[in-house]
Amino acid sequence: MSDPITLSLSCQLYDHTAALLEGRVDVEGVEFRTETSHDVADLFRRVVERRELDVAELGFTFLLRSLDLEDPPYVGIPVFLMRKFQHSVVYVNEASGITGPSDLAGATIGEFAVYGHDMGIWPKGILADEHGFAPEHSRWLIGGTNEPMAPMDFVPQRHPDGVDVRHIGGADALGSMLETGEIDALISAVPPAAVLRGDPGVRRLFPDADDREADYHRRTGIFPIMHLLVVRRELVDANPGLATAVYRAFTASKALAEQAYRSDRTPEPPTPWFTQLLDRDGGLAEDGRNDHGIAANRAAVDAFLRYHHEQGLSNRLLRCEDVFAAELLGS
Repeated sequence: MSDPITLSLSCQLYDHTAALLEGRVDVEGVEFRTETSHDVADLFRRVVERRELDVAELGFTFLLRSLDLEDPPYVGIPVFLMRKFQHSVVYVNEASGITGPSDLAGATIGEFAVYGHDMGIWPKGILADEHGFAPEHSRWLIGGTNEPMAPMDFVPQRHPDGVDVRHIGGADALGSMLETGEIDALISAVPPAAVLRGDPGVRRLFPDADDREADYHRRTGIFPIMHLLVVRRELVDANPGLATAVYRAFTASKALAEQAYRSDRTPEPPTPWFTQLLDRDGGLAEDGRNDHGIAANRAAVDAFLRYHHEQGLSNRLLRCEDVFAAELLGS
C-alpha cells in the first residue's frame, strides 16, 4: 500500500486488542476509526446484513454462512479474537436422567441464538467424533439463554432436513426452560443463571469438564476458535498488503498484552492465584496454539470447517483458501 487509508474497525475490548484500540499500535498504511462493541449480536448484524464496517470481529460460523451468499462481503483474517474449550458448555437438568453423552439421543436440547452458533458447532462435533452423537436424534429449540432473544435472521438459517429445529419465540428463555424440565439439556455460550447461582437442579454434562478439556487439547492440539477478524473483501482486493498489515497489528497488540501479564510494572488482575493460573496455562503459548495465523491453528480451523459441513451449515466442505485472505495463507 502507498497512501494511508482510513478504515472503520469494531470489535470487543479484550486484553489482546486493547493496545490497538487505544492507539498504541501502528497499522502500516492504515488509520483506524475504532469503536468498542458491547453488543455482539448487533455487531454481527452490522457486518453481515448492513455491511457497515471495514474491519470487524465476527463469529466464525457467521463468516462461513456469508460465503454462501451471491456476493460474500468479507474475507477472513487469521486473527482469532475469542476462543473457548467446549466440554463445559453443555448443561443438563439433573432430573432428566442424562448421565452421559449417549443419553442425549432422544432428548430435547436448547441451543443459544442460532442452530449452529460457534459454541454449538464445536461441542456437537466433538461429541460426534468421540461419543457417536448424532444431532438428528434430538429435538432442538433455539433462543436466548437467560432472556428472550429474537432470531438472528440476517444469515442463512441452515440445518439438514432430518433435524427437528424451531425457535422458541420472544417470550421464553432456554435457561428457565432447563430449570423447569421443559428441555433436557442446553448448549450455550452463555452460562444459564441456575449454574451461576449454584442451583443443584442444573449441572454440566461433564462434571470433570476442565480435565476433559485439558486432555482434548493434549490429544488434538486444538484450542477451539469462536470469533475471528474480517475485512471487507473489496478493500483487500484493491489494496495488496492490507490484510497483512491488519494481521501484523493485531499480532503486535496481542504480544503487548502477553508482555504486560509478566511485567512488574503492570498491576496484577484481582483474580486469585492469577500468576499460578498463568503459569499453568503457559503451554498454550509455548506450543503456539494460542497464536494468530493459519499454521498454528490449522487443526482447529480444519476441524471447524469439517463440523460446519457435517452439520449441514455449509453447502460444501470449505478450505482455508476459501475463507482467508490469499496473502495470509502462509501465516
